[in-house]
Amino acid sequence: MYPGKPKAESAPKVTPERKQKLEFNKLQKRLRRQVGTAIADFDMINEGDKVMVCLSGGKDSYGMLDVLLGLQKTAPIKFDLVAVNMDQKQPGFPEHVLPAYLEALGVEYHIVEKDTYSIVKELVPEGKTTCGLCSRLRRGTLYSFADEIGATKIALGHHRDDIIETLFLNMFYGGKLKAMPPKLLADNGRNVLIRPMAYCKEKDLAAFAELRGFPIIPCNLCGSQENLQRQVIKEMLNTWEQSHPGRLETIFSAICNVAPSQLADRNLFDFLALTPNAGDAKASSTCNTIKAVEL
Repeated sequence: MYPGKPKAESAPKVTPERKQKLEFNKLQKRLRRQVGTAIADFDMINEGDKVMVCLSGGKDSYGMLDVLLGLQKTAPIKFDLVAVNMDQKQPGFPEHVLPAYLEALGVEYHIVEKDTYSIVKELVPEGKTTCGLCSRLRRGTLYSFADEIGATKIALGHHRDDIIETLFLNMFYGGKLKAMPPKLLADNGRNVLIRPMAYCKEKDLAAFAELRGFPIIPCNLCGSQENLQRQVIKEMLNTWEQSHPGRLETIFSAICNVAPSQLADRNLFDFLALTPNAGDAKASSTCNTIKAVEL
């Protein structure tokens, strides 16, 4: 009588909690890899830098701080992170949320109070877009504060989708072929702006924020505005991506692979100086002669 075959051990059951943890780890590794690559590609952070991380209370800036804190622990260079939020005195703004979150993390932080809300509401007519003026006022305040605390870099939470949307906004409404560069010298010539999440997708950051449980603070100033030009562009791009998956990836690749001689900007490429190479011209003439004889 032959002994029965031992029963094969069944694979451990994947519980919803374990599945969520696996998804989180995979997502976190991807975001850290993308941010690390962007920092290296554009030389964003150097030894001894003091990086001012701008926090709005939205998913993107929370994600940026979280990833930078993780990279700071393993980076081959030493740099400091300082979280800065600008309290624009919007009605109902929960002032306690960010301080409580940052204190729990043990991160150095500052809350800059500046009533830009009243200025924007006073100067922008009802129904008009407030984002432009609001952004300018916020930038000016943050640039000055960066000087005060000795920050060498200012980190902004814009991601890949923001960069693509800005490209089409400028093309459709501004007549310019420009987007958001991953690294930029500010107009004042003193502050260097970096966008560590230039390679990250918005959907990944949204999923990361949900899994991490960030205390999201909505924007009451512009978040409720409808028919914003950026929203129109976002919907267009989402439609394209649904119809042709991978199109946004291709568009972003194009932003990173510009051929100035194939456009028409005379300031970007010296078209007037174009002259045929003597050797090439002779070869071209010979080819044309041969073709003529053959005909």
